[in-house]
Amino acid sequence: MDSFLWVVRIGAIVLLIWGVAGTVVQGLSGQGPTGEAWRDLVVAGIAQGAMYGLIALGYSMVYGVLGFINFAHGEVFMSGGMVGFFVANYLWEVGLWETNFVLAILLVLLSSILTSTLVAVIVERIAYRPLRASPRLIPLITSIGISFFLQYTFAGLFGVAVKNYPPPPESLRSRISLLGLEIEGSKLLVIVVAVATMVGLYLFVEKTRTGRSIRAVAEDKEIAALMGIDVNRTIVATFAVGGAMAGVAGTLWALLFRGVSFITGFLPGIKAFTAAVLGGIGNLPGAMAGGVLLGLFEGVGPQLVLAGFGIPGVSQLKDVVAFTALVLVLIFKPTGLFGERLSAEDRA
Repeated sequence: MDSFLWVVRIGAIVLLIWGVAGTVVQGLSGQGPTGEAWRDLVVAGIAQGAMYGLIALGYSMVYGVLGFINFAHGEVFMSGGMVGFFVANYLWEVGLWETNFVLAILLVLLSSILTSTLVAVIVERIAYRPLRASPRLIPLITSIGISFFLQYTFAGLFGVAVKNYPPPPESLRSRISLLGLEIEGSKLLVIVVAVATMVGLYLFVEKTRTGRSIRAVAEDKEIAALMGIDVNRTIVATFAVGGAMAGVAGTLWALLFRGVSFITGFLPGIKAFTAAVLGGIGNLPGAMAGGVLLGLFEGVGPQLVLAGFGIPGVSQLKDVVAFTALVLVLIFKPTGLFGERLSAEDRA
């Protein structure tokens, strides 16, 4: 088995080098993307990866505390983006979106966070808490059912058509010069907000009393309860914080892509789960870094590797590249790039 894995690893390295070399040759011959195009691919990858990272935080936090993957978390993200649309559309109709965009986007962000947080807490209370003593396969299957339930609940309430946010102001659609680089304003805003949110979450988990309680419950629920920590309240707080991160991601999604529908959360949710596994499940810094790396794999990978093999339409294969990158990373490092963080029960 070890010999087979080494053959796969060596083969993967050879293919990667071959693809990159082919792309370099194309660039030297003037056939590849320009330097400006590469820059745009990198920036777009970081911006999209930052969103994946925010959603992935919810997966990692719930896994760290309860030990199962909440596959309904993508729909928690979708719910914030969907409600945010109606708030944004109202602000557009009354003129606030155009006259005071900063206040308008803050109101949209607040509505998205509150909605996603509320949905996450309700899902925990109704669907997961009664199953807490069940085998882990039961809440895992339940999360898939909740995912479809939320999708079609929102489809029934708001329809199946894609709902488009109002256009952002000209300042976000134009390019901004930063350190000599021309970056689209909306992508720069997404990156800045995502980084600030991730730093805020890290400080919350590391420095606050609730954060310490979350880490204690993730380590060992029984010992945490004996130390006086309210386990149920801490688990609710975990879902609430993860939902808030998904709400922020819902607003950032609107800034980048504008469109939202009842299935908007499905693919980003799967990608965010991939990012969490890529960085190391249960590892919050790993989830953040995994999301950014996955976005870069999507943005740059098709052009950097697949184009070197002469494959046409490589931009349409970004999903293939993303999941292939996960497989390759796990072949070399099965616990993810930054390692898993498991509870005492899981380690046993």
